[in-house]
Amino acid sequence: MQQQDSPATPSEADARAVLSVGDVPLNTPEELRAIRQAMAEGKNPLVATDVPRWEDEVGVSRIINRRVLELEPLPTPAQVLSELPLPPDGQETVASSRDEIRACLYGQDDRLLVIVGPCSVHDPKAALDYAGRLARLREELSDRLLIVMRVYFEKPRTTIGWKGLINDPDIDGSHNIAKGLLLARRILLGVVARGLPAATEFLEPTSPQYLADAVSWGAIGARNTESQIHRQLASGPSMPVGFKNATDGSVKPAINGCYAAAQRHAFFGIDHLGRACSVETLGNPDCHVVLRGSSHGPNYDAASVRAAMEAIREEMPADSAASHGLVIDCSHGNSSKDEHRQAEVVRDVASRVASGEKGVTGVMMESFIVGGNQKAAPLGRLTYGQSITDRCLSWPDTENLLRTLADAVSTRRWS
Repeated sequence: MQQQDSPATPSEADARAVLSVGDVPLNTPEELRAIRQAMAEGKNPLVATDVPRWEDEVGVSRIINRRVLELEPLPTPAQVLSELPLPPDGQETVASSRDEIRACLYGQDDRLLVIVGPCSVHDPKAALDYAGRLARLREELSDRLLIVMRVYFEKPRTTIGWKGLINDPDIDGSHNIAKGLLLARRILLGVVARGLPAATEFLEPTSPQYLADAVSWGAIGARNTESQIHRQLASGPSMPVGFKNATDGSVKPAINGCYAAAQRHAFFGIDHLGRACSVETLGNPDCHVVLRGSSHGPNYDAASVRAAMEAIREEMPADSAASHGLVIDCSHGNSSKDEHRQAEVVRDVASRVASGEKGVTGVMMESFIVGGNQKAAPLGRLTYGQSITDRCLSWPDTENLLRTLADAVSTRRWS
């Protein structure tokens, strides 16, 4: 009797799925297992296995990569985008929502921009479940709020920890980045298919080539707002980008980031075929400041907003998005990462919007289906719909707070 092949393990199936995208010449699952087995035994896989490496193929000495265990080729952006294209209706959602966001930032639209969603996406099913709920509420409140879903796939860490769905989609330290990239794109396409614009943080300059066509708003985080690489990156996207104040609370780096990103730049990058290239950009005039508090305390209060706007207008042109107003991140340092405190911050900002305070064009909220957070672990051991990074508002609280913000816009209009 002919022996049947045993079913592939999830990791093998994932590897084969990646191999099918554009026939990328990756190591086989067997070769990857040999490398990981050597690592588990405390051996150096550079010399402990006979797995072929690119240095061998081109005749370069392995001495150049003594601390690099593996260089695993990925499918090119062009291959991924052709295999998982953004359909015409999705393109319309992205293009129109980018224009709507710009209109809010420049004061041409009096709705409040609200960027809301999980601190980070770790479960595709829960993320799309949340997107369906938010899409229904977005439609109901669309006359007063411009709701954009927060869909973050990469997480900056102060030291170490889970670095996001792209870097470790199985949440087990296997770091299957090829799988994570494809999974992230599928989730984005699912969010946009529900009529929701998406927002994400650009943590490094490569992943946007795989995802940015489906993103309507981008963020440069507090740890990267002083980075020249990220300022150059922000000068090129076809969408508004928010620069968060630095982790020490200083707003000046974010203002400098907006100014720098508005200029033309030339820098190293990759094209959609994955080739190293020189990138030249026109500059992005739609960058703006996001106040997210700091380790020293919050900066969402009216006095902090007023001081930030005065500093912005000293540096930025009067007709820039930054000079018109800013976005308040109600989480992070503004709430000490406590979801109950975050709700208080949202209500405070809503009351000030209702009173007609100038300078606040939008808010950010961290929210998921279940409130709070839990320790990162493989998906089967996790509570469904609860964050594995920062603490998030529950869906019932989110729904109530969005209605509160919508009522504030109504009051502002009557006033």
